[in-house]
Amino acid sequence: MTKTEVKKYKEILEAKRRELEGNVRNREGIVIEKTPDALDEVQHAGERELAIRNLDRETNLLRLVRGALARIEDGSYSVCLHCEEDINPKRLNAVPWAPYCITCQEMADRRKEEFSEEFDELLVA
Repeated sequence: MTKTEVKKYKEILEAKRRELEGNVRNREGIVIEKTPDALDEVQHAGERELAIRNLDRETNLLRLVRGALARIEDGSYSVCLHCEEDINPKRLNAVPWAPYCITCQEMADRRKEEFSEEFDELLVA
């Protein structure tokens, strides 16, 4: 990967990091509001749950973006963390913070799904 390409990805990642840091700091949506109306309570609880899920998703994404920036600094950006092969430039264009090549990412997603199903079965048993 050329220095120009790395610089382009670094700028994209730094902009994404700033955006996510601003979003993660805003926690107004998870404030617990007490209202006398039970329907309002239910609605607020649903909105709060959605805000918590969004915050969790954005926090995880921020972690990935910071990891990608760290890999740029140490010179390992665009190399899969699992198989150590180069990550396809098309994948990096779509997901600049991708830590894995598409093959390893699919494998990780399958493992995560299998673990989730096994965990759900344990909860039901």
